[in-house]
Amino acid sequence: MFEINFIRNKIKNLDERTKILEKILKYNTIKERVIELNCELENPKIWNNSQLIKNINQESFRLKRTINSIKEIKKNIKEIIHFLHLNVIKSNKNILYDIKKELQITEKKINMLEFYRMFSKKHDHLNCYIDLQAGSGGTEAQDWAKMLLRMYLKWSNEKGFKTNIIEESEGDIAGIKSATIKISGEYAFGWLRTENGIHRLVRKSPFNANNRRHTSFCSAFIYPDIDHTVCVNINTVDLRIDVYRASGAGGQHVNRTESAVRITHLPTGVTTQCQNDRSQHKNKEQAMKQMQAKLYQLEIQKKKIEKKELNGNKSDIGWGQQIRSYILDDSRIKDIRTGIETRDVQSVLNGKLDQFITTNLKLGF
Repeated sequence: MFEINFIRNKIKNLDERTKILEKILKYNTIKERVIELNCELENPKIWNNSQLIKNINQESFRLKRTINSIKEIKKNIKEIIHFLHLNVIKSNKNILYDIKKELQITEKKINMLEFYRMFSKKHDHLNCYIDLQAGSGGTEAQDWAKMLLRMYLKWSNEKGFKTNIIEESEGDIAGIKSATIKISGEYAFGWLRTENGIHRLVRKSPFNANNRRHTSFCSAFIYPDIDHTVCVNINTVDLRIDVYRASGAGGQHVNRTESAVRITHLPTGVTTQCQNDRSQHKNKEQAMKQMQAKLYQLEIQKKKIEKKELNGNKSDIGWGQQIRSYILDDSRIKDIRTGIETRDVQSVLNGKLDQFITTNLKLGF
């Protein structure tokens, strides 16, 4: 009897969680949205716009997956209730075993849906860019920037995301001065947006003959690869466009032609660079796309800062704040916002970041 009551309470709990998810995820609203998207696809006027069709299909796929997940969970709960009723009548241990198994499966589905509800911000589903910039400190800081580049590439590859190094400026002796990576995959921006900020490294410097302790900084700025629906007005007179010879990996093409492009937005000082294509025109197009995305994200950050200042929380904001310390000579990494600490330094530098990322997402950063 105790076991039956436990199962009934579990069913009740899962049913309540499902109803909460329906409200939070706006189940009825997204069903209506799918119907709207299907109507849009039936409009012959959009047939020549492949990008628009692609965006509609992607949105429809995401929404249908949420709808189907909730439907499946609700169906599972009904079946479990039915089998529990059979068990009460027949008192069959095999039925009870199957019920427990189905409860576990259903709870896992609910847990997954509850996790992905954290990606509810406007651009969470989009691809994104990571801009890495070495801080002051010369070779030591540039080496640290290279380590972070490797860390994010490894994390992305483990997640099954596609990575593309758009720009990489080599350091004077070692490491890199800056780099821009494009991360492509489902909810790429949602996963990475909490990584915005300053990453602090403390270690005994391998570049110092006396092996002295050194502190280095590198900034990471993450911004979404905004789609055609977002309009960012940029006055061409506010832009300075420079071309230069590409550096770094690239074979015979490198240092032969001035194909690399750097765009500077003069009013804000924001810069974007691209050197991964042989065509100057394509590099300019990519750098301009990044400029639009970067200015859009900076405007959002600015509004958040203003809102925080109004609420008296000025010290708590800004993408420039320190978010994590990597203290290598003490074999310790500490996430400043969550307080999470780990001694498994090498694992984190090899891309095992989920313990920090998921906690930050759950806390709403």
